[in-house]
Amino acid sequence: MTPTAYGGEAASDWIRRWSHLVAPGGTVLDVACGRGRHVRWFAARGHRIVGIDRSQDALAGLSDLTGSTSQPRVGTVCADIESGPWPLVEDGAIKTFAAVVVTNYLWRALFPTILRSVADGGVLLYETFAHGNAAVGKPSRPDFLLQPGELLHVCQGLRVIAYEDGFCADPPRFVQRIAAVRVPGFEDAPIADANPLRRYPL
Repeated sequence: MTPTAYGGEAASDWIRRWSHLVAPGGTVLDVACGRGRHVRWFAARGHRIVGIDRSQDALAGLSDLTGSTSQPRVGTVCADIESGPWPLVEDGAIKTFAAVVVTNYLWRALFPTILRSVADGGVLLYETFAHGNAAVGKPSRPDFLLQPGELLHVCQGLRVIAYEDGFCADPPRFVQRIAAVRVPGFEDAPIADANPLRRYPL
């Protein structure tokens, strides 16, 4: 097993590439985490992490980490986030995280909630299937495929560090992905003056 493979699934190249943007020790939310390949990735990097998914069977695969004293605190939440209420709320407000990670998942009604879950200074790392994927495989329904430029539109108001929209050959798929940071005041500042001193390594 490679250092980035967990249970037969490797952590996404995109997530690994931009993990350094997450503040050291910051708490990460993995939305629709499945069997937890990115839960394990961030736990191994010293982060606290919460994985949310509707499949209890999938989350059960993380039982070796939940409650472990040898790993950072790992929590899981079993919830149907598409038809039920958002479960991560505190004192009536949506909880925020140093990073929110979403891969291979699209439910457009959740975009506002996902964005509100990114704390000031926090990072959104999002990667999923895009328009054109029907020509090479599944998912093929437009409901589950991002339209050209859609993530850029969704992330208006965040500082976009990296964005890609194209074709990956192995396995063949069309994807769209973004790494974006919530910079307080960024959306209101002139472009030339927005957070001029902070450097985000590429």
